[in-house]
Amino acid sequence: MAFRLKALRRRLAGVLVTSSVLMLSSHAYAASAYQPGGTSVNPLPGDLLIADRGNNRLLVVTPDKRIIWSMKIPVNGPTGVHSHGADDGFFTPDHKHIIVNDEDDQTIGIISIAQKRFVWMYGHKGTKGSKPGYLHTPDDAYQLKNGNVVVADIGNNRVLIINPKTNRIVRQFGTTGVRYHAPPEKLNAPNGALPTPGGNFIVTEIDWGYGHPGFIDKITPQGKLLWSFRSQTIYPSDANQMPDGNILVVGYTNPGVVDIYSPQGKLLWQYRKLYGPGALNHPSIALPLSNGNLLVCDDWNNRVVVIDPRTKKIVWQYGHKGVKGNAPGYLNVPDGMDMVPAGVTFPRGQG
Repeated sequence: MAFRLKALRRRLAGVLVTSSVLMLSSHAYAASAYQPGGTSVNPLPGDLLIADRGNNRLLVVTPDKRIIWSMKIPVNGPTGVHSHGADDGFFTPDHKHIIVNDEDDQTIGIISIAQKRFVWMYGHKGTKGSKPGYLHTPDDAYQLKNGNVVVADIGNNRVLIINPKTNRIVRQFGTTGVRYHAPPEKLNAPNGALPTPGGNFIVTEIDWGYGHPGFIDKITPQGKLLWSFRSQTIYPSDANQMPDGNILVVGYTNPGVVDIYSPQGKLLWQYRKLYGPGALNHPSIALPLSNGNLLVCDDWNNRVVVIDPRTKKIVWQYGHKGVKGNAPGYLNVPDGMDMVPAGVTFPRGQG
């Protein structure tokens, strides 16, 4: 997702593009045609965690844009070597921790909200690798209900499921070092493996060829491919499953797009503004909200926005479009976000 990968992704633009494919197993299902909902009244239904990468921090803001918690990621990191940037941030199932990744520093880690410190880390800081214990451009780490951690290891063309108690890989999708679309045995630069409520994974293959559409796959925890389709989205990023079963994905481009597909690969809805206040610039992820709105991380515009899909208008935002900053109300290339689960409490002080 991150902005510092742009040059590398462009250098790899000549990679093989595989043919369009749509594979549906007997487990596939037809989602309902998407019916846009949304509201401009109370557009953000709760507090919001933002991974403010350019400012190397995490922060939680309220719908009225007050910062109620923040954590500066240690400049020297827990091992005193490199900075551990706040690339993405998601709450863990116990709601007491936040899992983050730094794709430039080759690490993922879990942070205690109460203690504001890392309690677990995987990877060797500043060192790319493919051997056990090493990562190469990790993206979108999530902790699963059973405690294991799933992460898209982009540069190694694989998705890993790691047991944090033993630091051992318990399952892998993709073949290490082989960049090709033939899921689940081979993956083409996966940049997301977002869990579904049913325990499956929505894997986004970005093709790492800047300017090409990529693939979106649904894979079971056991490694069975349920379906796969080639999206129309140029540079698709972090596809995830909506409550109705449809697939939400953004295009990491300028102008950026937000797309919704059926599991069969039919484009059902699109947000794309070419210019003006509503135009997006390299959005990295979109998440569905409980009120029908869509939450979008608009990275290069230095803001997080809420879009009403019914009107296709931005109805809330944190940050100032095109302006970097670290004062209250400002962001610096945010790269991830998550809604704060109900009942989560934060220690006093913004730290």
